[in-house]
Amino acid sequence: MKTLLNIFFALVVLAANAQESLPELLKQYNTKNIPYITVQELAMPKTQAIILDAREYQEYKTSHLKNALPVGYGFFELDSVIKNVPNKDGKIVVYCSIGIRSETIAYKLKKAGYKNVFNLYGGIFEWKNNNFPVYNSDEQETENIHIFSEEWSKWLKKGRKVF
Repeated sequence: MKTLLNIFFALVVLAANAQESLPELLKQYNTKNIPYITVQELAMPKTQAIILDAREYQEYKTSHLKNALPVGYGFFELDSVIKNVPNKDGKIVVYCSIGIRSETIAYKLKKAGYKNVFNLYGGIFEWKNNNFPVYNSDEQETENIHIFSEEWSKWLKKGRKVF
């Protein structure tokens, strides 16, 4: 399974390098089964949502959105989310680096009966590119952003790239 995930991400990285823009990349890889929410909308004080981080734990530890719950991707466990987020009617926003892995996790939640699930457009990279704060494992604000790979880093324009 891990080998298949590595192959998948290698193909995505290759395709990402061929893409002119983030919208083109997301259009190519996402099915639009899950609606997007913009970073500006999520950052509004009136937006109340449970935030789920669909990146791997090392990425989450480097930096994450405030109050985000790490759910991972390769080892995602739906039962754990159901236990920690029992309200299937509440607003849930799922994010990853740019919005591809998060769509997969959000779709799993939708299939499990969650009704109000959104994918954060552009993920944590777009969040940081818009100068919104991210936090490390000590819940201290940080400039570090885990970039997943060198190739992936071109989508992050602000912050300190960490791999």
